[in-house]
Amino acid sequence: MKQTQILKGVLQAAVLSVIKKKKVYGYELVTSLQEEGLEVVGGTVYPLLQRLENQGMIVGEMVSSPDGPDRKYFSITDIGLDYLEDFSREWANIQEIMDRMLGE
Repeated sequence: MKQTQILKGVLQAAVLSVIKKKKVYGYELVTSLQEEGLEVVGGTVYPLLQRLENQGMIVGEMVSSPDGPDRKYFSITDIGLDYLEDFSREWANIQEIMDRMLGE
């Protein structure tokens, strides 16, 4: 099974968990996710950032960059933190069920 099929359901939480740790801009976020071992590309992450911002889970702030054009840095909101907490509980429950079912 391709990682991307499983990742679709958890990418939002993965993105929020990175943003929870520090403010990041899009390319930096993609790189962080890839360094964690997730096979993601900007074309998947950027639309997700827009949805998360529209849902009030993150906020973006334009910051001047000494290396070129301004960058939009994202930080997590209380709504995003609440979502991440709920997701974490649900993930633990699903993991327990799947471990049991798979005989782990």
